[in-house]
Amino acid sequence: MVILAFVAEAPSHAYRMHELIKQRGKGKVVNVAQRNSVYQTIAQLQAAELIQVRETQQGEGRPERVVYEITPLGKKTFHAWLESMLGEPRPEFNEFPAALATVMALSPEVVLTQLRRRRETQKQQWTDASGHLKELLGKGLPRLFLLDDEYKQVLLKAEIKWLDGLIAELESGEMTWNEKWLRKLAAQFETGQLD
Repeated sequence: MVILAFVAEAPSHAYRMHELIKQRGKGKVVNVAQRNSVYQTIAQLQAAELIQVRETQQGEGRPERVVYEITPLGKKTFHAWLESMLGEPRPEFNEFPAALATVMALSPEVVLTQLRRRRETQKQQWTDASGHLKELLGKGLPRLFLLDDEYKQVLLKAEIKWLDGLIAELESGEMTWNEKWLRKLAAQFETGQLD
């Protein structure tokens, strides 16, 4: 999507696209950190006839650069993908909710330690992301190009707040469990006699 967006924005060569990914901080959104990944993505888009070669540039003392442009099919496909992604929430299977679903396999003390650790990591990520966003805005990059960063910050902030509440419940003992209680609960589920 990001590579296709860059080519839709303006005809581009791989080096420019890789630099835009770095300049706009999109390496955290898509996995094309290596320039080779950009070339692989370009090859896939070209094979799908979503982009095509516009021209080949040869500067004095510089390597040959192939400039790509979006095809009519590419533009139509890009818009359809983008509209669908914006308007239709899809299930995303992240690790953290899966871990939460099975948290009772660990002791409350271990869970508390790990959630505190996660909260501190998330706080640092939020601080780093906030600083990066301010830096990019300060350099004149329009907010329009940073909406994904804003969204990630909102999610981080919400998760930190939620973790604070859960950690407080674990610290106070309001939320706790043990093996005996879990076995009793499992037996009640099996017999349909859950209180």
